[in-house]
Amino acid sequence: MEIGQAGGKAMIHRVLRYPAQWDWQMLQLERQHAELGQKLPKRKDNRKNNESFLAAQPYPVQAGSGADSQKLEAKLLLPECASWLEECDGRTTNQITVAPATEHGPLVHGTLMIQISDVHTDIQPFHFWVSGNRLVTMHEDMRLAIRFQADDVTSRLETCDTAPEALLVMLGVILGPFHEGLDGFEKRLGDLENNMRSANRTGLMDVIIERRYDLLHWSHLFTPARELHGSVKEAFLDGIMESDAYKRITHKLDRIDTLLKHYSLEIDTLISMDDAISNFRGNDIMKTLTIFTVIFTPATVISALWGVNLEPLPWDKTWWGFTILCACIIGITVFLYVWLWKKGWTGDMLIGRGGSGKSVASRSDRYSRKKHKDALKEEDSGQRSSSERTSSAKTASQEQAVPAAKPLTRSRRL
Repeated sequence: MEIGQAGGKAMIHRVLRYPAQWDWQMLQLERQHAELGQKLPKRKDNRKNNESFLAAQPYPVQAGSGADSQKLEAKLLLPECASWLEECDGRTTNQITVAPATEHGPLVHGTLMIQISDVHTDIQPFHFWVSGNRLVTMHEDMRLAIRFQADDVTSRLETCDTAPEALLVMLGVILGPFHEGLDGFEKRLGDLENNMRSANRTGLMDVIIERRYDLLHWSHLFTPARELHGSVKEAFLDGIMESDAYKRITHKLDRIDTLLKHYSLEIDTLISMDDAISNFRGNDIMKTLTIFTVIFTPATVISALWGVNLEPLPWDKTWWGFTILCACIIGITVFLYVWLWKKGWTGDMLIGRGGSGKSVASRSDRYSRKKHKDALKEEDSGQRSSSERTSSAKTASQEQAVPAAKPLTRSRRL
């Protein structure tokens, strides 16, 4: 049955009764595409793109007596839900209320913001009111009604014994886009890890932050779903905890929660790795600048002293003074570079990072390798000395045992 065709929107009221003596009251605000001058969707068009496009379009509500008459008739049909219909009108935020003791028994009602497709901006409100034997839902998007009326969902709803079980089944259907979105997020996160491993560019931090925002988006949508699960458990206690619908949605929520925590840990690891690499690059740059400063300091000091306006200066009037000065600068510079290289402080700062650079860099690590070899030699010498001491002790014990045995042999001969 339809309520109030006036006002640009038609509120459709459907009543579905199930064998377990509970009913589902579905209130749906039907959107009129003709108001915007748009063509009706065609079957040959891409369904996902068409749904995302239509969900992103604004649908103005014409205020007036039509909208008020729709509210009034809905309240007359569902008097126990009158206050809930008044509160959830125009609400676009998450809100869940638990009333454990009322004249209608335990109640859970509120609004759940859900994502209909894989587009992050395609978020719609899902209003619900549930008691022990009645479930009332109100939404505007036709895609939710299509998903709730699928064959597998209908069969599961028919097996539910109470209305809260049906709400949990619908919650599982609502969480369907979560798995698709998390699968796409996992693929993008894997591509990010491969890029970071193969070519660690400086711009990867922006991509990591973008993945972090994606994960925060899914976590923000998942938290109210977890709250609704806990609210149903709080209101209906043991009557709902032993049902199959509750157990299935519990496992599903645990699985999504595990994925979110795992992805969060991976992103934290990537941020820590990028931070460590950035610190290493900064230290690398500072080390290179320090080495160049030390190497060219003698040339700077000598040039400054030679350029002062004082007379007379050493070798200032001779033809070979400039030659001696350049030879001293080159000699001191080469000496400093060789000294730093033998100390192993240059590393691969002053050489290329290609194939030839690797061989030179290995020579620059000769000092550390020499230390390692010396340590191995000391360990071998220590083991040899201990073995020699052991063998000498065995020889001494044998020499002491032989004289004690000789008199016995002589006495036997006598």
